[in-house]
Amino acid sequence: MPTQSLLRRATLAVSGVLAQFGGVVLAFAWIATIGQVGIVTKVVSDLLGADIYGSGWLFGLPGLVVVYSYFQIPLMVIVFAPAFDGLRPQWREAAINLGASTWEYWRHVALPLLTPAFLGAVLLLFANAFAAYATAAVLVSQGQPIVPLLIRQAITSEVLLGQANVGFALALEMIVVVTLVMVAYNLLLRRTSRWLR
Repeated sequence: MPTQSLLRRATLAVSGVLAQFGGVVLAFAWIATIGQVGIVTKVVSDLLGADIYGSGWLFGLPGLVVVYSYFQIPLMVIVFAPAFDGLRPQWREAAINLGASTWEYWRHVALPLLTPAFLGAVLLLFANAFAAYATAAVLVSQGQPIVPLLIRQAITSEVLLGQANVGFALALEMIVVVTLVMVAYNLLLRRTSRWLR
């Protein structure tokens, strides 16, 4: 897609807004939309007789996956778009001049060049989702399916006294995991930057 096309600019603009729409506001928006008495839940129930709320899936791990995807996918678009911009038209022309089809160009030239950038973007999104707290804290009140919520429970729990050290250990584990992810991301970024400038 050309860098100045209207579709590209609109996609990046919408992705920029959606990627920044997170935290408590995002959780409230989803609850107001498809919660037990949400707008879409009521409309679908009245018009089709279907119950999209179900057994409260929004307030468990499946709900977190859907809500996190809402801001992670646009973030992936923003992070990965420069890699596509780095593909030079000369490479495609050279492949075609050597007899490659469009499929062969993507399979043998573009995809190998884009793979490190894609893996780096996935690592960056993993670190972002791994450390996200506010949205999950609002949506999931029981079960604590993610590490930041386990840390909060261990540090603030009045039921399980003396568990603060467990929270500190989990926090250290998060720091180690995010550090490893960021080191791997930088290595992939360095490898990508050699080709995509």
